[in-house]
Amino acid sequence: MKRFKVGVVQSTPVFFDLEATLEKTEAIVAEEAAEGVSLLLFPESYLPGYPRGFDFGAVIGRRTQEGRKTWQAYWDNSVAVNDGHCERLAAMAKKYEMFIVMGVTERDEQASALYCSLLYFSPADGFVGCHRKLKPTGSERLIWGEGSASDLKVYPTALGKIGGLICWENLMPLARMALYQQGIQIYLAPTADARTTWLPILQHIAQESRCFVLGANQYFRKSDYPNEWRELAQVEEDCCLGGSVIVSPLGEVITGPLWNKEGVLTTTVDLDEVIQSRYDFSAAGHYHRPDVFDFKVRSMR
Repeated sequence: MKRFKVGVVQSTPVFFDLEATLEKTEAIVAEEAAEGVSLLLFPESYLPGYPRGFDFGAVIGRRTQEGRKTWQAYWDNSVAVNDGHCERLAAMAKKYEMFIVMGVTERDEQASALYCSLLYFSPADGFVGCHRKLKPTGSERLIWGEGSASDLKVYPTALGKIGGLICWENLMPLARMALYQQGIQIYLAPTADARTTWLPILQHIAQESRCFVLGANQYFRKSDYPNEWRELAQVEEDCCLGGSVIVSPLGEVITGPLWNKEGVLTTTVDLDEVIQSRYDFSAAGHYHRPDVFDFKVRSMR
């Protein structure tokens, strides 16, 4: 399928309430399916919410018992691959005939670890893959482990070759190149970065990758935290105002950025534009210069 409709979701999760956020997710999916959307991207850690402003009781050399309890609550509301919540998302993809890509905090029961992950769901096959953020940023390292090369993948689908990186992973040139070498056509960039400087980064990636770039962020205010968690969040009221956007393979903004409200941005993409844009630049093709540069991704499990 060369032409199809894509969407990026800018939404406020029901923080620390996984069930309620899944209900909200299905309502969004159903509405966008009725509008003919074939691919829908949700923000970074939409399930169960990005813990903006939380310190989890940690300073260098000391962790508090209260912080451990907060982490436990975050753990309890996170998503494990192939658990009931994951299966519910897979069922949504099949029911609404939509490719869904969901940002989650992923719970790994065996390792007793959390990861910032991107889960891929196909209307034909349900759950098809998980990418774990390679390097959590700053204090995110308190709660999230590091991903590996094993899931640095682009997925061949009926909608083309789809893949992506999470938030500041997108600033890692070699991680981007790993996707370019796999022929990516639809580049997904869920984030928690609501600064105005994020848009030019996505425009650069679009020009570099010659892909359609989909950027999704949450819209979140401090008052959206439940009462029992609000006092722990060290942020201002307008802590994440969005900025979701869709960019063309030549770096031009198609729709967005969306600020100061919830919403879904949509557009119809034509994969022929990806091929045409690579006429004069292809980072993994005729601009690669393998006679000058060597590039290899280590295989890890």
